[in-house]
Amino acid sequence: MEIISKILIAIVAIEHLYILWMEMFAWETKGKEVFKSALPAEMFKPTKGLAANQGLYNGFLAVGLIWSFLIEDSKWQTNIALFFLGCVAIAGIYGAISATKKIFFVQALPAILAIVVVLLK
Repeated sequence: MEIISKILIAIVAIEHLYILWMEMFAWETKGKEVFKSALPAEMFKPTKGLAANQGLYNGFLAVGLIWSFLIEDSKWQTNIALFFLGCVAIAGIYGAISATKKIFFVQALPAILAIVVVLLK
């Protein structure tokens, strides 16, 4: 279970690094492809700053999950991982309610699965 939990945490962290990249640096290209059904094409340029801010927050989530790998004390490692996974899950649930249900499956569900596995280890 230890290896599975680390793999799931890494997947969630990598996903949030990707979201950071897309929202901060590729909002008008890749972001437009990903969010085409949620946002009209003419809104990508004026929302570039807002998206970059969101991307930065996604980066903080990724860094927190990566940080959990560097903590030697297993109890603290677990607590930090659970905290950041919980933040991701809550953000994904909120995004599913406020934007598109797809966010639940892409963002919240992987974090929830990782939480379950971390708690079972």
